[in-house]
Amino acid sequence: MARRHFLITYDISDDKRRTKIFHTLQANGDHAQFSVFLCQLNPTELARLRAALQPLINASEDQVMIVDLGKVYSDDALRLETLGQPYAPPIRAMIV
Repeated sequence: MARRHFLITYDISDDKRRTKIFHTLQANGDHAQFSVFLCQLNPTELARLRAALQPLINASEDQVMIVDLGKVYSDDALRLETLGQPYAPPIRAMIV
């Protein structure tokens, strides 16, 4: 299954719900900015993430936006432009 880049952002009015959304997204991607995550997911992982997020939100008050940025491994690499401070992805170390 092809992995794709997703930009996921949220606007959650309640502190408890917002914290749960944050932790769910943190387990699935990189925290880029306040309320913004970058995730590399395959279709199954994306479906599981959607299923995990749905019961955490109040559909009449909250919003989670998922933007598909394209294939992870493609000729057209992810282009991320910033103004001001550059984006520095977290360094992930695997301890064996």
